[in-house]
Amino acid sequence: MQIIQSIREKGAAIIIIVIAISLIGFILMDAKPGSGGGIFGGSNDKIGKVNGQNISRQEFIKREKQMQDIEAGKSGQQPSGARIDQIRDQLWNQIVAENIFYKEAEKLGINITSTETKALLLSNDQTNPLMQERSLIGADGKLDMTKALEAYNNIKKAKGDQREMIDASILEPLRLSNAVAKYSGLISAAAYYPGWMKERDATEGKTFANISYVAIPYTEISDSTVTVSDADITGYVAKHKDLFKQEAGRTISYVTFSQLPTAVDSARVKKSVEELKVTFAADTNSKSFVGRNTSTIDFVDDFLPKAKINSIFTDTIIKEQIGTVVGPYVDGKNYVIAKVTGTKMMPDSVKAKHILIGTNDPQTGKSIMEDATAKKLADSILNMVNNGSDFAALAKQYSTDQGSKEKGGDLGSFGYGQMVPEFNEFAFSKTAGTRGVVKTQFGYHVIEVVSQTAMKPAYKIAFIGKEINASDATVGEASLASTKAAAQKDAASLETYLKTIGKSIIVNPAIIKENDFAIGNMQQARSLIKWAFGAKKGQVSEPFSIGEDFVVATVNNIYAEGTQDATLARKGSEAVIRNQKKAAIIVAKIGVASTLENAATAYSKTIMTAGADSSITMAAQIINGLGVEYKIIGAAFNKENLAKASAPIEGTSGVYVIKTNSIQNKPDPSSEAQLQQKDVGLQKIRQQSANWFEALKKQSDIIDKRSSVY
Repeated sequence: MQIIQSIREKGAAIIIIVIAISLIGFILMDAKPGSGGGIFGGSNDKIGKVNGQNISRQEFIKREKQMQDIEAGKSGQQPSGARIDQIRDQLWNQIVAENIFYKEAEKLGINITSTETKALLLSNDQTNPLMQERSLIGADGKLDMTKALEAYNNIKKAKGDQREMIDASILEPLRLSNAVAKYSGLISAAAYYPGWMKERDATEGKTFANISYVAIPYTEISDSTVTVSDADITGYVAKHKDLFKQEAGRTISYVTFSQLPTAVDSARVKKSVEELKVTFAADTNSKSFVGRNTSTIDFVDDFLPKAKINSIFTDTIIKEQIGTVVGPYVDGKNYVIAKVTGTKMMPDSVKAKHILIGTNDPQTGKSIMEDATAKKLADSILNMVNNGSDFAALAKQYSTDQGSKEKGGDLGSFGYGQMVPEFNEFAFSKTAGTRGVVKTQFGYHVIEVVSQTAMKPAYKIAFIGKEINASDATVGEASLASTKAAAQKDAASLETYLKTIGKSIIVNPAIIKENDFAIGNMQQARSLIKWAFGAKKGQVSEPFSIGEDFVVATVNNIYAEGTQDATLARKGSEAVIRNQKKAAIIVAKIGVASTLENAATAYSKTIMTAGADSSITMAAQIINGLGVEYKIIGAAFNKENLAKASAPIEGTSGVYVIKTNSIQNKPDPSSEAQLQQKDVGLQKIRQQSANWFEALKKQSDIIDKRSSVY
């Protein structure tokens, strides 16, 4: 059952590995092709709908908990705060992806059989989750099939919560990645490079133009001389509606009133810590003293090497004599005093071996041997070792640590803190050659310290920390100030009031969506966002406690789904419209029927040439010296421009007048070059089809009602 625990602990890391090969880019878990139940089942408590399939709130919450547990298995602590909001958002995207993709897969008969699943889990492919479990890897770096089969059978036997965790973190992502690979393979295999396209690409790549040109960059006209009005933007948006689609949302402004500690608060905490220095220095029981004075830093009754001491003042502290109190100093959010209570020499690393007599199953917690029986067996094994019995043979016979028993109990070398505390203490405090029995949470270990390297000083240090926190008076003042601001009747009144107290309102230009959970850098703002979507334009909110501030907000604008107005569209259109107006000014000055010489004279420019290197072809992406100018490439192949200069061309970076000097053919490409051209053509087609999931998503009917719950 060892593999089960490893899966629980490493589930999040395994998911990342599986996702790396998935084109969808989501962790996909519980849904199965053709399933009528699960998260799209028949609960009346809905959180949304995807292509007509209801999403149950109950199942959403269940899967959210699974994701949190997987993350907790990796980090050692349950996610909280803004991370929970992120997990919910990630889960919603997963559910949308599941519903959309599995529908398509079902239409094409794409699935994965139990035989395929087994083959994947017993393969040596690096995306196989079992390949991440060291105990299953042989000396050749491949799966030990005997152990892998045992692990696979244990997975099959898992039930209840354990089974759900394995499904969520291992089996469903594996099945999904396989289905996605099949789907993507079908699309890639269907890519076809038609003859007419091949012929066109060959022609476009074979002919090249040589041109003379005059370039008048838009920078010739100062931005300050060109005004872009709202009417200009509205007109531009009307012609390019697809570029300015607008989701429903709100824009807000807000003001913050800090709950952070003031200078007075900081001085108060510093004084309280300073008052402890004399008694701390005199006290002979540092552990008790730290406990009595409610330190924010726990007492560690161990000798630690310098690198393991968690303090920014370590170098200063260890220079002092034993018993000297250093500080107070600021470390993070605390004022701290520190005292070295002892020092000794310790190794930098240790090599050891052990025989574990386990007392309980680390996966289930169930007892596998009575404590007294395990202790007696461990003592007996130690006596056998001390009397000359082979340690490695005894490890293979008795040890319950599957990871080391086949290596004769050899744990290799490890640094301080890598083992559980009791094991660590024995290995680093005893001398090389020492043997003994040590009890840990896993059972009784018969340990032999094989060797120790790089003896260095280690220190036992007692810290007392006091958090620099805001006083009740500080928090009360911030609360009162925010309440007064919230009492203003509308946005205009709020701005007027803020001027009287020397504060400014913060305008948040980005549109907030109904299911957002953050506003700019302000995390955990869900309560404020929910308020905004129930408020009227200009309405002032009550104070919200967000992070370390009280926040009072007002709604600036309410946007319905549709097309952006001039204010929102300005960012994406103003530069383009300004250049269009500059182009009109430039064209008016040089004239619509100009020669190269006249165009050059009008703006004191030089006539330049390009294309002598045969780089200007219809297939070219850039022009050397000009950059991305597709209109110039097109004009270069206009035969009318062979006889005379072109009309002014409004390009990306400026206005151009060109004259085509010649249009010539390159030599016929070699057969190898022709094959390469075909490969490039196919690659382009495949790249265009790589966004198949986004295309499917755009065609889907997605109704998101999470805001009614969260």
